[in-house]
Amino acid sequence: MTTGVATSDARAIGRWLALWAAAVALLVLIGGATRLTESGLSITEWKPLTGVVPPLSTHAWEEEFGRYQRIPQYQQLHADMTLARFKAIFLWEYTHRLWARLVGVAFALPLVWFALRRRVPAAVLPRLAVLLALLGLQGAMGWWMVQSGLSVRTSVSQYRLAAHLMMALFLYAAAVWTAAGLLEHRPAPGQALRPAFGAMLALTALVFLTALSGAFVAGLHAGKIYNSVPFMGAGLVPAEYLQLSPAWRNVFENPAAAQFDHRVLATLTFLAAIAAGLVFWRASNARLGRRARWLVGAALLQVALGIATLLWSVPIVLGVAHQAGAVLLLTAAILALHATPRGAPPTAAPASPSSTRRS
Repeated sequence: MTTGVATSDARAIGRWLALWAAAVALLVLIGGATRLTESGLSITEWKPLTGVVPPLSTHAWEEEFGRYQRIPQYQQLHADMTLARFKAIFLWEYTHRLWARLVGVAFALPLVWFALRRRVPAAVLPRLAVLLALLGLQGAMGWWMVQSGLSVRTSVSQYRLAAHLMMALFLYAAAVWTAAGLLEHRPAPGQALRPAFGAMLALTALVFLTALSGAFVAGLHAGKIYNSVPFMGAGLVPAEYLQLSPAWRNVFENPAAAQFDHRVLATLTFLAAIAAGLVFWRASNARLGRRARWLVGAALLQVALGIATLLWSVPIVLGVAHQAGAVLLLTAAILALHATPRGAPPTAAPASPSSTRRS
């Protein structure tokens, strides 16, 4: 969708969406830190309204700790945990949930305000309504993910973790794309660059897929094995790559396979980003050229962060930085895609034989 920047209303909504996208990006990073600190299961109940208030007394803290002590993660992994340690992990999860609530409010209230004043362009309103519905679904998906780790498992399901991250990244990508459409003109269509839009769209999808594969690495704790580059054990491919049957399960349930697949996707993404960046480095479209350079920079930074995170066995700071790098690379790809001309310029319809005769 092309919306342009014809009105001040469009620019106001674009700036709001850009700020909101930044809040979503921060939420993704807080979620990553929550996972890396193994804090995600510390709150065992879902209270969308009353959960805003944290424990305020010693008795309330002890009740929360008692609920955590009843789940497998505590019983099998953290039976020696103190109340002080529990407070630390609880506050990570509490911060994650509180920021998620604030992100929801920061989308819903301005949208209602703009809509009531008829300031939302007609072409944009349906998209924003869909995003609002998906945002509500995302909250439910977060609790659905947490539930998977409360009864049998000691961590959340990697499938549900990936679904939760996928929705977050989709919401972020949609906000960035829509904000760009409201704040800047799309370039004029051009036949010469028509294939470039498809290639850039494929690159953006590859960045998204690579980030999603990282959720399986995280969910399976696969980043803490084979902490060397480029080899995984005796070779490039881990010996246990196909140890599960049927074979498809290895992609989603085998830690060694998940790490290898993520390495392959990350390498392909890096090479594709560098290639696209170099092709458009000095494009006649100045905005595309500038964003091609951003794309190269983001790709170089992300591959460096990925290697460092792996070599140091996923320390919290590097793990969060690597996730930030993924968001940055996705942003660079989306903005480069938005700056890429799409389709061919319109041509005049040929004159009909009858009109030719009449002239």
